[in-house]
Amino acid sequence: MKEDFLQFLWENKLFKTDNLKTVEGDKVEILNHGFRNTDAGADFLNAKIKIDDKIWAGNIEIHFNSSDWNKHKHHENKAYNNVILHVVKNFDKESFRENGEKIATLILDFNPKIFESFELMLKNKKWIACENEIKSIEFFYTKQWLNRLFIERLETKSNSIIDVLKQNQFNWEETFYQHLAKNFGQKTNSQPFEMLAKSLPMKYLAKQKDNLLQIEAMLFGQAGFLDDVYNDEYYNKLKKEYLFLNQKFDLKPIEKHLWKFLRLRPSNFPTIRIAQFANLIYKSNKLFSKILEINDLNDILDLFDVSASKYWDTHYNFDKESAEKKKKLGNETVYNIIINTVIQFLFTYGKVKKIDTLVEKSIDIAENIKSESNSILDKWKEIGLNSENSLESQALLQLKNEYCNYDKCTTCQIGRILIKKFNQ
Repeated sequence: MKEDFLQFLWENKLFKTDNLKTVEGDKVEILNHGFRNTDAGADFLNAKIKIDDKIWAGNIEIHFNSSDWNKHKHHENKAYNNVILHVVKNFDKESFRENGEKIATLILDFNPKIFESFELMLKNKKWIACENEIKSIEFFYTKQWLNRLFIERLETKSNSIIDVLKQNQFNWEETFYQHLAKNFGQKTNSQPFEMLAKSLPMKYLAKQKDNLLQIEAMLFGQAGFLDDVYNDEYYNKLKKEYLFLNQKFDLKPIEKHLWKFLRLRPSNFPTIRIAQFANLIYKSNKLFSKILEINDLNDILDLFDVSASKYWDTHYNFDKESAEKKKKLGNETVYNIIINTVIQFLFTYGKVKKIDTLVEKSIDIAENIKSESNSILDKWKEIGLNSENSLESQALLQLKNEYCNYDKCTTCQIGRILIKKFNQ
């Protein structure tokens, strides 16, 4: 049994309240349980209790053992001087505030069947703890929880974007360009693509905005692909352009060996992705600014309607011809970029600039893009939760990766409903 389970019982009043007394025998009446604190400090804030005839207002701290108060150094922390009640499962030591005053301690008494049922659910060794019970939850509550999880996921990723934004002196276009590059590489080549973008600031590409060959040369050169010797006219043109631009801007390329080709479909080779990325930069100057002004999803999709240049119609690698095929950026890739870059940046920009319409637009786009497809979402579908759009699919990924994987059932809306049922 962990503290978060006891916190859950306290928050949801799932304990015996008749004849409450402190460990010293003083009568306790709970007038207000307080509200859950997710930041540093006591577990519940702004509570109100009555001990004998005296009313106390302040905070509640919950531990499994009362000795945890000292173990967590609360007796040395002035921030805990306003704790009015120490709620525990096991009393093994008295608790004192930093100023030396003793704190009233209450032993939490509850129906053991609640924890027994909860523990049994956790031990079933299924894909998620509530796999056998989740279908019993009304869809209204599940839908409500998924909406909250989606916003939570956006908030978490937004914080990461802001960290990078600070490093870039709040240059939104540069930060968007770096994030976009990372997602162009998808999971396999996200790191080298991000390194490529950071090694080649957007301002240098902007100087060549009217020349696709020079944009390609800078990207392929910085990616480390132009150090070989081939009897290939296109390759040697890129190499010649890069040698000049490299000296002009004093560029330092990344290592070619960082790029992965193994077990990738040829259409996903980094060479093809870089060529498509070059075409997107050539086609859309100040891309993020354009996205901010667009309200229609189809117009955003049009921005990413790009293909690799003509050379790549008959190549997947330099100096190796292949059957002719237009290397257009696929729909699945475009949707993935919109979900993981466009929506994220619209939400973050709207939050930072306090533009509610952009926050709403990010959510609206997510609701109008079809769900992704991966092994986690396939498993959710198998157990009865099918995502209808990217908002729900992103929420289900958040649920699995941030809650189910860590057995955080007491902070999950679905888990909380099921645990409450155990008490009925």
